[in-house]
Amino acid sequence: MPIYEYQHSTDGHCDYCADAFEILQKASEPPLALCPRCHNPVQRKVSAVNLTRPAPSLDDRNVGKHGFTKFKKVEKGVYEKTAGPGPDIITDKK
Repeated sequence: MPIYEYQHSTDGHCDYCADAFEILQKASEPPLALCPRCHNPVQRKVSAVNLTRPAPSLDDRNVGKHGFTKFKKVEKGVYEKTAGPGPDIITDKK
């Protein structure tokens, strides 16, 4: 179900509809005509849609293909490259 955003459409309004409020409604439901609290007229705002897409895979093959380097901790302060173009080992031991 989409979330619709409404705002007051006249001078009479309450704190709830003064700026804007959101309502979860079925797409088949008619738009609200009145504020649910003060019963003054409201209108639906045009809002940006939130489209999600799946996150890219972080497996070694995909990481390296996109030019990133992935490391695995071998021991305290030592990391070994598992994918990508970076150095083979990173260490903070001196």
